[in-house]
Amino acid sequence: MRIILLLLIGLFSQAAVAQKLLILGDSLSAAYGMQQHQGWPHLLQQQQQQWQLVNASISGETTAGGLARLPELLRQHKPDAVLIELGGNDGLRGFTVKSVQANLSEIITLVKQYNATPVLMQIRIPPNYGPRYGQQFSDIYPQLAEQHQITLWPFFMDDIAVNSELMLADGIHPNSEAQPLISEFVGKLLEDFATQQQNTQG
Repeated sequence: MRIILLLLIGLFSQAAVAQKLLILGDSLSAAYGMQQHQGWPHLLQQQQQQWQLVNASISGETTAGGLARLPELLRQHKPDAVLIELGGNDGLRGFTVKSVQANLSEIITLVKQYNATPVLMQIRIPPNYGPRYGQQFSDIYPQLAEQHQITLWPFFMDDIAVNSELMLADGIHPNSEAQPLISEFVGKLLEDFATQQQNTQG
């Protein structure tokens, strides 16, 4: 009986200390073209217990759409941190760099107002949009990270997108074989982030 009680206490303790990460993303995080359980957020959740992942990603989502949905998501889930994986669809539609940057900045500010920690994911767009626009678009992310003094994660598609065997036929979205690789990649970033958080709080 004592052993069972100790095990239960341990389980409740783990649940109590687990932090909640809200993933605010687009199709790259929404398991586009496959079942949800095949997507990297679900796979990552199965591999670790330190974080409870809430995947609020929607295929086709823009920065404006994410900003509009965010207040309710924050109220509903009360996350400790928010991973912002948005901007790709804005870039693919040729939205102005200024509008993308403004929306992302508002998202970051709103996350902070709800006492959660924003984490920004670097996003890049295909080279056929031109080097000037592509570079200006990519520069948005480190600029915002510096401006708001937040963590910037490298784009999880950098090594995936150049390998056709890991991509769907559209050449934009990762396939099911890429999902475990993305999960491992993000998992390491999340582990490092948790360590940084502990050091900061300590």
